[in-house]
This record gives sequence, C-alpha cells and structure tokens, in this order.
Amino acid sequence: MNIRVNWQASIALTGTVLKYLALALLVPLVVAIIYQEDILAFVATIVITVTVGFLLEQLDPYPDLQPREALLLVAIAWLAVAIVGSVPYVIAGYGTDSTLAHPVNALFESTSGFTTTGATVMGEISVDDHSHAIMMWRQLTQWLGGMGIIVLMIAILPELAVNGAQLIRSEAPGPELQKLTPKIAETARILWLVYFGFTIVLIGLLYGLHLAGVADNMTFYNAVAHGFSTLPTGGFSPEADSIAAFSAAVQWVIIPFMVVAGTNFALFWYVLHGEPRRFVQNTEFRAYAGAIAVITVIVTALLYGGSAPALGGLGGTTEGVGESSLRHAAFQIVSLLNSTGYATSDFAEWDGTAQVVLLVTMFIGGSAGSTGGGIKIIRWLVIWKITRRELFTAAHPEAVQPIRIGGYVVDEDVIRGVLGFTLLYLLIFVLATVFIVIDSARGGYALTPLEGISASIATIGNIGPGFGRLGPFGSYLEFPVTSKLVMIFLMWIGRLEIIPVLVLFTGAFWKR
Repeated sequence: MNIRVNWQASIALTGTVLKYLALALLVPLVVAIIYQEDILAFVATIVITVTVGFLLEQLDPYPDLQPREALLLVAIAWLAVAIVGSVPYVIAGYGTDSTLAHPVNALFESTSGFTTTGATVMGEISVDDHSHAIMMWRQLTQWLGGMGIIVLMIAILPELAVNGAQLIRSEAPGPELQKLTPKIAETARILWLVYFGFTIVLIGLLYGLHLAGVADNMTFYNAVAHGFSTLPTGGFSPEADSIAAFSAAVQWVIIPFMVVAGTNFALFWYVLHGEPRRFVQNTEFRAYAGAIAVITVIVTALLYGGSAPALGGLGGTTEGVGESSLRHAAFQIVSLLNSTGYATSDFAEWDGTAQVVLLVTMFIGGSAGSTGGGIKIIRWLVIWKITRRELFTAAHPEAVQPIRIGGYVVDEDVIRGVLGFTLLYLLIFVLATVFIVIDSARGGYALTPLEGISASIATIGNIGPGFGRLGPFGSYLEFPVTSKLVMIFLMWIGRLEIIPVLVLFTGAFWKR
C-alpha cells in the first residue's frame, strides 16, 4: 500500500507541541517549590518532555502540513499530551499507595483533565492526600485543554498558523469554524485572550469572597484552582465535595461563569467590538439560554417538592428551601448541560424523576465555539429543523424548503455532517455502554443500567460524574483496566468530536 500521509511531519510537530507543554509544567513546579512537595516529579517530567519533544522534531525538520497531516497531528498531539500529563502522577505516586501510581489510572486522570471531562479515579480528592503541586497540575491540565492545545499552538507558532484553519476545524467543538479575523492565528489569539480574561475575573471574584469573609475556605490556591477548571468546563476540584464544600455565595458566582463557558466565545469578541446585539440575534445562544431556563424551572420544582431529601424535602415549610432548590437546580443543570461536571449536591441521591431530567440534560451539550462538550446545541437545532422539514415535505412533496439557522441557509453538506456525527455519537455511546456493563460485571464490579449509561455518556460527552457510585462525590477507580482504557478512548474521541480520531482507522485515510 502506498502511504499518502506524511506522518513524519505530524509527529515532528507533535514534538514541538510537547516542548511547549514543558513550559506549562513550570506552574506546578513553582507550586511544588513553594510547598516543598514533589519537586522531583515535575523536574523529571520537564526533562523527559523536552527531550522527547526534541527527538520527535528530528523526524522532519521542515514539516509541511496538508489536510491529512493536520488531522493526524490533532489526534496524536492530544494523545501525546495526555500521556505526558500522566508522568507527574506516576512519579509522585511511585513507592506509595497512591492510586495514581498505576499507569492506567494516571493516564485516565490525565486524559480526563486535558479533555475537560472531570471523571476521576482518585479516592479522597484533597490536598491532604495529594500534594498541592499535583492537584494544581490536575487543574491546569483542564485549563490548557479547554480552549484547545492546538488552538494555543496556532496562536504562538507560525509553522502551525499556515494550516491553522484545518487544525482548528479538527479540534474546535462544533460543526463549523467561525473566523473572526482574516488571519487564523489572530483568531486563535483572540479566543485565548477572551478565555484568559474570564479566568482572571473569576479568580478575582472567588478570592474576593474569601477576603470579604463569606468564603473562608476559598483561599487564593482554591480560587486559582477553580478558575482553571470552571472556564474550560472541566469540573475537577481540589475539594472532595466539589463546590458543595463552599458557601452559597461561591456557588452563585460560579453559575454565570459556567454559562459563559458554554457560550460561543466569538460572541464576546463581537460585544467587545460594540456589537452586543449579536447575543440576542444568535439563534444558538437563545436556544442555549432557553434550555437552561426551562430545565432549571423543572428541576427547581422537583427539588422544592422533595426530590432531594438533603435539601429539605418538606416543600415550602423548610426555611430557605426555595433559594436552596433554585440554586442547586440552576447550578446542576448548567454544570451538566455544558459538561462542566461540578456539583453542589449529590444528585446521585435525588429521586428517579430528577435523575432522568439530569440524564437527558447530559445529551444536550454547550454551544459550538465554546469549551463545552456533548453533541452541541447547534446540532440539535439543525436536527429539529430537519425533522420539521421532513414532516412538511411529507404533506407537500413538491416543496423545496432549505434549512435556515439565524436567517442563513445551512449547506446540505453541513446537514449530512450533523446527521452523520450525531448517529455515530449515539452508536458509539450505545456500544460503549454495553461493553462497560459486561466488562465490569466480568471484573466483579456489577453496574446498574443507569450507572452503565452514565459512565458511557459522562466520558464520551466529557461530562465527568454519572449516577450511583459514579456520582459527583464518587470515583471511577473500581472499574476494570479494560473498561478504563475504553473510557480513556471515549474521552479522547469525545473531545475531538469523533471524526478526526476514527478517520485514522480507515484505509482510505492512508492510501493514495
């Protein structure tokens, strides 16, 4: 077989990505030096990363990226950064009883971080059980993965900017690329600056609550840690109880930032350029905000009526249960709809009706161009329009009715892409659910049907927590190694929206 793909160019540029990833490792190294914990783990990882990156670059000193090489680069770069990200966990846990000392567990945690999934194999998630540096690296992996490793590299590396449109199209969440400026590298920089700006604002507000005396445990460390995982819709927290560990004020502050994280970041660029009407005119944002509002009202009513005993469960007779119901409902709906995965309550203990609503919410996803995971609002809008068109043409066979979103006609190629992606997503979800349930039972870890379904959708949708033992305060630790490897694969393809990964396994991709 004549291989058409210049794989050396893709791997060489993966080496460049790894070299720059070593710079990010300086952040947890500084934390390690401050707290005098796990310094060697990060020094060793930096040396390994730079060395491997340099050696890979030698495969092709002058790489030329064509569309196929771009697809290959995106897929293997994301796998490579997850592998590198697991090294500090393994080194720090070596010779101890840490669950992260096992390479598969470490890879699971690292992949979950970079893909902003938020699923964890840690038992007790606390700086009391893991060093400050390790926990900060865990948070930072989510922040790096949120807006995209490749998007960041395009913003700073001229050799990637040449084919940046193809690279971003392969990595960015959503069915299409929205170019903000003529130069794709400038678009990448704008997206990262907006992302960085919101992160800084959130960190400032969270630490401000601490200084104001309304959030004693929201220290500067915790403020930075949660800033690093909120905007990327990651969901990791240094606290075992997630956001439930903090005051109601902290929870209310985080809610709007999770909404922001699931919004198309391009809209904020337009606002900065004096076009605030873009928000109300944007069909996808209206659908996104509407979905949050409607489902929040439903869940608030369920919680107020007693679906969650921990919130009171006595209707309006319990003081504060109204505010509590609204806060927990709004927080959990936003968190699961855009795949953040934070929790203010153990929703695995809510009643069946509330859990079904939450499960449906997991399938929605954030906006295209956001850091949210899942199928995405825009795809559901297209599918809804297709359904209406089919019903209309069934009654009027001679009619020609194009699909319009926001006044623009959607190309038929895009429509086929949306249908193909959604069907493939649901097919992989079903197959993965069956495998995980059967494999876990074989390994002595029997799952309920709801737990099996939630394990599959929580990983391919980059959501994180599920139901039952996989709830927001639970863990994926007890799964067999084979199931963990499948879920690592699901997180990987879910973050890259399936196609850029699966196409590598087709013969047509490699043949001339």
